[in-house]
Amino acid sequence: MRAAISRRTASIAGILALIAGLAAGVPAAADPQDTQAAPAGAEAPGPRKNVPRTFTDAEISDGFFKIAFGAEFHASGERVDRVRKYDGPVRIFIADSGRSDRRRQLESVIADIRDRVSGLDIGVTDDRGTANMTISLVRDRDLAGAIGAIYGRDRARGIQSSLEPQCLSGFRKDDSFRIVHSDVILVVDAGNFTFTDCAYEEVLQALGPINDDASVPWTMFNDDVQLGFFGLYDQYLLNILYHPRIRPGMTRQEAAAALADILPQVRAFVARKNGLGE
Repeated sequence: MRAAISRRTASIAGILALIAGLAAGVPAAADPQDTQAAPAGAEAPGPRKNVPRTFTDAEISDGFFKIAFGAEFHASGERVDRVRKYDGPVRIFIADSGRSDRRRQLESVIADIRDRVSGLDIGVTDDRGTANMTISLVRDRDLAGAIGAIYGRDRARGIQSSLEPQCLSGFRKDDSFRIVHSDVILVVDAGNFTFTDCAYEEVLQALGPINDDASVPWTMFNDDVQLGFFGLYDQYLLNILYHPRIRPGMTRQEAAAALADILPQVRAFVARKNGLGE
């Protein structure tokens, strides 16, 4: 399998250079095709203020295409604009390393996502063998080992030196662009806001919308935005992605053709879940 990687602040040239150096010689079974990392840094000051609660159809559509179809780059430099998503239930195994408090926080995040995304069957399982998403909660000192266990030692060194991640997500997809397994790593030493913000972003990106785009100011998939919760704008994006009319492997043109019918349904669902007037 060919590899692709993106992170919030990496340049396209940097992404391609990293891919070229890391993609060779990685066994397919240990090679998540799409990965995203949140950079390390100081504790975020808190949720972004004055986030709008109303968005036009054009604003929602623009964000969907930028985030769900955005810059996925393979080792060849080829850009692939296809829908990537799970095509069935998502079952998550949490490796909590004894941090029951962080596990409870993460379970609350997962429950909130389940409640706010129609068409997404997502939940926690205690059976690692049946899980198709694994979330590892690790201390900062154990981060390198956790990355190495997923990506292999050599590739892990490249990821750490180039991305300096504080949290990381990636997934493998089949030839039909269906996600078959995701891996998420969250550092438990971060403060409560940073942990929660990372948990929402990485779990959501592990579901498919892995691109970050600085031109979309209302989404957590933007390096300059820290929400710490599942915001309205991102609820619109994920509900579009997991609408049954949006299928894995769809092109931009195919998704655009369905969007006019989908948006009123998505708006009604999000409004109901958030107590908004239609």
